[in-house]
Amino acid sequence: MSLFTLDDVRYKHVLSIDHLDILANEVTSIVGKSGSGKSTLLRLLNRMISPDTGSITYRSEPIESIAPVELRRRVVMLPQTPIIFEGSVRDNVLIGLQFSERPPIADTEIARLLDLMEVSRPIESGASSLSGGERQRVAIARILAMRPDVFLLDEPTSALDTGTQESVIQHLLAEANTCGTRIVMVTHATAIAEHWSDRIIEISAGHIVSTRVGAPHG
Repeated sequence: MSLFTLDDVRYKHVLSIDHLDILANEVTSIVGKSGSGKSTLLRLLNRMISPDTGSITYRSEPIESIAPVELRRRVVMLPQTPIIFEGSVRDNVLIGLQFSERPPIADTEIARLLDLMEVSRPIESGASSLSGGERQRVAIARILAMRPDVFLLDEPTSALDTGTQESVIQHLLAEANTCGTRIVMVTHATAIAEHWSDRIIEISAGHIVSTRVGAPHG
């Protein structure tokens, strides 16, 4: 079953996609050089931007027929440089739930998600003192707390060293699998894409140049 289907999609001079299926039962990675259109593709999938021409469906439903707020509750995007808000680490994990008008989770669950993401800060500590890597991992904990249908992840481990990348991706995928959340991620880390993805889509100069099977993730 297709999660997203794109047909004859054009966006400015950035993307030109004749046809693309992103399947619902797979972890999908999007790879390619900087400027190839990877992040643009991700933004199209939850209507942060709209194509100039062509059609995009989400679970066979045209995405323009889904209210943008509702779509973004179901399809949550994590940008490459996530926003960290004023307040505590706790506040930053809970704010995604607040924006989507959902009840907060318990402190014990916040602490569990932060532990999964290897953030050792107390939840009441100030978020302004977080390092770049900690900010990225707190932002991942934020979207994990939301439990949406789909994660769109733009370079989710770009601020992390190689060892931490592997650990964070492993825990992220395991938690998403437990919650039934599908993952589409842009990554520059070839080893991450090859090891953890069911399918790898390569983009060059705005065109899909290959779609190949990755290694089974564990």
